[in-house]
Amino acid sequence: MSQLTDMDRTRLRWRARRGLLENDLMLTKYLDTYESDLTDVDVSALTQLFELGDNELLDLLLARLEPVGALDRPAVHAVLANIRAL
Repeated sequence: MSQLTDMDRTRLRWRARRGLLENDLMLTKYLDTYESDLTDVDVSALTQLFELGDNELLDLLLARLEPVGALDRPAVHAVLANIRAL
């Protein structure tokens, strides 16, 4: 586990801001809950999710879709499970 710097936290929160309010609310709640415990692997998984378009991300967050391809990794599944559980 590594410690996020204040700049890292700011960047994550900025990247979590999305065009769809639903995404924005879920990601902010996730960061509010887990930010202090995030590992480098978690941050990498979040970064992959942040690369998605808003509608695809929303489908993953709401479990309408499951990760496939490069997203189908344990870290992404773990982050999604934590977001969905909130």
